[in-house]
Amino acid sequence: MADPSSYRPEPGQIPDSPGVYKFRDEHRRVIYVGKAKSLRQRLANYFQDLAGLHPRTRTMVTTAASVEWTVVSTEVEALQLEYSWIKEFDPRFNVKYRDDKSYPYLAVTMNEEFPRVQVMRGHKRKGVRYFGPYGHAWAIRDTVDLLLRVFPVRTCSAGVFKNAVRTGRPCLLGYIGKCSAPCVGRVSADEHRDLAEEFCDFMAGRTGTYIRRLEQQMTDAADEMEYERAARLRDDVEALKKAMEKSAVVLADATDADLVAVAEDELEAAVQIFHVRGGRVRGQRGWVTDKVEAVTTGDLVEHAIQQLYGEETGDSVPKEVLVPALPDPAEPVQAWLTERRGSHVSLRIPQRGDKKALMETVRRNAQQSLVLHKTKRASDLTTRSRALEEIAEALDLDSAPLRIECYDISHLQGDDVVASMVVFEDGLQRKSEYRRFQIKGRVGDTQVWHGEGQDDVRSMHEVIARRFKRYIAEKEKTGEWADGESALTEDDGRPKRFAYPPQLVVVDGGRPQVAAAKKALDELGIDDIAVCGLAKRLEEVWLPGEDDPVVLPRTSEGLYLLQRVRDEAHRFAITYQRAKRAKRFRSGPLDDVPGLGETRKQALIKYFGSVKKLRSATIDQICEVPGIGRKTAETIAVALAQAAPVAPAVNMATGEIMEDEEYGAPETTASSPEEPVPAGASDKRRGQET
Repeated sequence: MADPSSYRPEPGQIPDSPGVYKFRDEHRRVIYVGKAKSLRQRLANYFQDLAGLHPRTRTMVTTAASVEWTVVSTEVEALQLEYSWIKEFDPRFNVKYRDDKSYPYLAVTMNEEFPRVQVMRGHKRKGVRYFGPYGHAWAIRDTVDLLLRVFPVRTCSAGVFKNAVRTGRPCLLGYIGKCSAPCVGRVSADEHRDLAEEFCDFMAGRTGTYIRRLEQQMTDAADEMEYERAARLRDDVEALKKAMEKSAVVLADATDADLVAVAEDELEAAVQIFHVRGGRVRGQRGWVTDKVEAVTTGDLVEHAIQQLYGEETGDSVPKEVLVPALPDPAEPVQAWLTERRGSHVSLRIPQRGDKKALMETVRRNAQQSLVLHKTKRASDLTTRSRALEEIAEALDLDSAPLRIECYDISHLQGDDVVASMVVFEDGLQRKSEYRRFQIKGRVGDTQVWHGEGQDDVRSMHEVIARRFKRYIAEKEKTGEWADGESALTEDDGRPKRFAYPPQLVVVDGGRPQVAAAKKALDELGIDDIAVCGLAKRLEEVWLPGEDDPVVLPRTSEGLYLLQRVRDEAHRFAITYQRAKRAKRFRSGPLDDVPGLGETRKQALIKYFGSVKKLRSATIDQICEVPGIGRKTAETIAVALAQAAPVAPAVNMATGEIMEDEEYGAPETTASSPEEPVPAGASDKRRGQET
């Protein structure tokens, strides 16, 4: 625990101007980012008597070891820089809203030649129109199914679309009238894009135009005694009205607004957002956060607005943002929203009428969300704390291991040996810090073993040595291990790949693996990191130098946490090992040509038809392939000449030797199409994965 006075800047050093500041811990990792209208006044608040600070602020300043700041011109710039740094550094003491689920959106891929309507989750993509978010994916599909009667836009995947183009036959939706079938030329690309634009306009709230137009067409068809066409139009109108009924009218003046409500207590806060477009609720989402800093309701609103609109531009930012409390000050936030939208955005508290009533509904949703979250999480928070305490007690540690790293080795009968490192902080996964290793048999310039064989113990020694050798290198680079004055270098503030040490290293295995890990740490002179191993068979915990394992009760929360950590490391290692093995099976002689990417490999295979024909081609013939220069052609010719041709493939059903052309189709990947998986590969794949 650091004394804030040890790194407190001199009063004259801090400028009295807007800016953004960062607190760093002893390992140079950014733990808090904040902004201020006056850096001097704001930072002075952190260095007062500790007894007068909020408990969470007190924890932050005693965890920190240094503070630095960046001066900006305006408060809007400070807001933008604060948001960028929070996204970049993920500081542990900043408010971070977390979704309890990945919300689905209705997306229209306007960036494609033939736009597609589909359900999308995750990060938003450029050129895609999004509507929502929705509470359930089935709600999107129900809406789309109704609208496809009127706007028969493509909904099929790229594979289905290409297959329809190739065969000249549309999919089922094309036959039943719920797709305009651009794949077979029933409509042109421009006509299909117009349909997609109309679909987007309807979803954006401009519904009256289309309903009135269809009703007029229905009346005209009836006057002309085209009753079947009039009946179809009548059904289309009913479908549109039914789709509109799924989102009830909440604001009569066709308002476009987002309503943000907050429910909070001393420890946590829940935020609910209603997205209203054209007076109708088009989407809803919610977040929950731990209040790891002393924040007001206005601060929570400001953080929520940053997360909502930090990546949005244009019409994705509504004309009105209604909130329960304004940030202090509110003008920079409103100016920032206006800048992102490109036109004026109103940020205000609703005072009366329908908007205030709807805000109360959103607030009740936030309150219910917080109650539900506390019901699910209360026991979880207690359980994680108890698990860490049990691990500390069982392993005789000085304090609970807030950061745990676990390592596992995976291979297939000695081939494709890899290792994984997973990280748990405060009992929760920190996937951004997961790492994976290819086992090489050496650490730096030192050969660890010789010969063909590789085993888990030697591999474990190598991976621990490599990981903590990098840790020492990062420490030396920042000057933390230097004698005399610290020679800290300027860096971007992000934690280096291996710069942050764990309190506990867990290895997947028993006494031999633990001994190998401990030996690697001893060789590097590291003696302040605990090591243990978790054996699979009896779930025993092994400690270095101990003849007998530590046996935790089967109902122990500490054992359960260690099992979760071990199983996650095993999953991560297996996934990497399988991907590496699959890549090896697909490899071919073209993969060894330096500077030859996937695009040009595909072009070569498509031009010549097979690697066998490419191997027999002259350099001048290779140069005829678009994108292949003479120097590259010479490199390809040399590489193929040096690569030994493999035995031809055999049809196992008939015993027939297949010609190269039969299995060298140009549609295959850029690896050699004349190199099928060897006959023994299927047996090899059935080998034990460790």
